[in-house]
Amino acid sequence: MNARENKLFMKKYQPFIKWVGGKRGLLKQLLEIFPKEFNNYHEPFLGGGAVFFELYSKGLLKNKKIYLSDINSELINTYNVVKKYPHKLINNLENFKEKHNKEFYYKTREIDRKKEFNNLTKIQRATRFIYLNKTCFNGLYRVNKKRQFNTPIGSYKNPNIADKDVILSASKALENAIISDKPFNEVINNTTRNDLVYFDPPYYPLNVTSSFTAYNENAFLDNKQEELFKIFEELHKQECFVLHSNSDTEFIHNLYIKYQQHAILMANRNINSDITKRQKIKELLIRSFKDE
Repeated sequence: MNARENKLFMKKYQPFIKWVGGKRGLLKQLLEIFPKEFNNYHEPFLGGGAVFFELYSKGLLKNKKIYLSDINSELINTYNVVKKYPHKLINNLENFKEKHNKEFYYKTREIDRKKEFNNLTKIQRATRFIYLNKTCFNGLYRVNKKRQFNTPIGSYKNPNIADKDVILSASKALENAIISDKPFNEVINNTTRNDLVYFDPPYYPLNVTSSFTAYNENAFLDNKQEELFKIFEELHKQECFVLHSNSDTEFIHNLYIKYQQHAILMANRNINSDITKRQKIKELLIRSFKDE
């Protein structure tokens, strides 16, 4: 990449939503372990997309196919709206910002309990999703057994609900990405040799009371982690570059024992309402390939 091309990627692209377990604080450490050269990019547990946006910011996804996916249909709808209709979305969010208060928050949250929710347009659903994300407690996406959003309102004085610059730049970054609502095991349908696949699933719990697996209604425990391991192995056999972030637990250590594990990443998990109980913990980054 020449100097002129480098300048085109100096702009910082970043997530347009908050996400529990997001990787924004670990990007420097993560990218030191990522391969320097790869073919296409796949991220099946998209969440806030911090790794994708960082790779894009650095120009590392230039002229590559990009596959982004997640089973959270509301999240994926929001990504597609940011990609295709950013200006309409921003206008809606500015309107929501003017109306924001406790009563409006809970009225907006309760819409998915009513039949009218099914009649919302894609843009209306995305507006609701971002508004709730920016104003709920710690950006925690949580639904009940009926798939109804149930996170309480957060205590923000002036939440940045309509972040125009971030949404417009995210729209640019997503311009050529293939964004889909599908399970992680389907990633294998689009991968080829030397593709980079990054897995960032709901983490295996540190203990029986851990809430790390409560990002949605689908608990990601032993069976799911083992299913993901099989996909990891299949991708390794395809000669893909595969990376996987998870908790630093005996279960995960043993599952990936034949692969290189980096237990050096520290993340601040702040979903506990008691600030005195929030602490930095060690994570694992597992990779299928050796040093270049």
